[in-house]
Amino acid sequence: MSHPFAALTPDLVLDAVESLGFVSDARVLALNSYENRVYQVGIDEGEPLIAKFYRPARWSDAAIREEHQFSFELAECEVPVVAPLLHEGDSLFEHAGFRFALFPRRGGRAPEPGNLDQLYRLGQLLGRLHAVGASKPFQHREALDVQNFGHASLATLLDGGFIPRSLLPAYESVARDLLAKVETLYARTPYQAIRLHGDCHPGNMMCRDEMFHIVDLDDCRSGPAAQDLWMMLAGERHERLGQLSELMDGYQEFHDFDPRELALIEGLRALRLLHYSAWLARRWDDPAFPMSFPWFGSERYWGDQVLALREQLAALDEEPLRLF
Repeated sequence: MSHPFAALTPDLVLDAVESLGFVSDARVLALNSYENRVYQVGIDEGEPLIAKFYRPARWSDAAIREEHQFSFELAECEVPVVAPLLHEGDSLFEHAGFRFALFPRRGGRAPEPGNLDQLYRLGQLLGRLHAVGASKPFQHREALDVQNFGHASLATLLDGGFIPRSLLPAYESVARDLLAKVETLYARTPYQAIRLHGDCHPGNMMCRDEMFHIVDLDDCRSGPAAQDLWMMLAGERHERLGQLSELMDGYQEFHDFDPRELALIEGLRALRLLHYSAWLARRWDDPAFPMSFPWFGSERYWGDQVLALREQLAALDEEPLRLF
């Protein structure tokens, strides 16, 4: 079966960029991306551009434009974000059956795990992001909930034949127990769903010239504010408490946070564990995935997943992190 990017050659990438009036210097560098395909394209007499080609059939045009509109809103509010370029009033283009967008090149370094000074500044940035995100809802992008990140992920894994038969009963049992607990947690925890980054790991918050900026809103969606916060925390519980304090001090300068949402953190972590494995399964017909994740499907991977889900089940019984 032909994979979704089989026809996306370097020449096609250059043709797509030049179809918008740019003159390339014929240099194309593939950047690290799995969900979409992203290239740095050299431009004659100008800075290189970043060309992002969207995975076919993943998002609707309306959903992609809504992602772009969110970027533009953030930029208008002077929130540092890498927003797409506009050409004749549009930001989403099509060439030879591929949808793509162009971005300015913006490098940087990921935050240092546990750096309290950086966490304060990251909190400020996320508070500004959420202040804009809370101003109105998404119309075309999905929400993060237990059904689509949890139950749908488990269904993909059980139906796909990826889990070794020897580990299937153990994995299914712990995953169903975990989802039952997350359902209960969601039902008893009040939160406001707002527009989020959605995939806010440290690699998507880059530092350049001592300023952090937001990259890659491809997974932006609606959900609890805690989803964009918990991945900034690392280490043992006492370390995470100190990190959370710094993060919240910066965050609440720009946006109010309901501390009851902190109870959702371990539930959100559980959903991410299931969703990540399901993401690999859903993309396995793309040759980039077996090449980059050769361990997926191995006994060791799924044995580790069973242990991780059991640890997460125990974490859901622990006292949530609290602000002091």
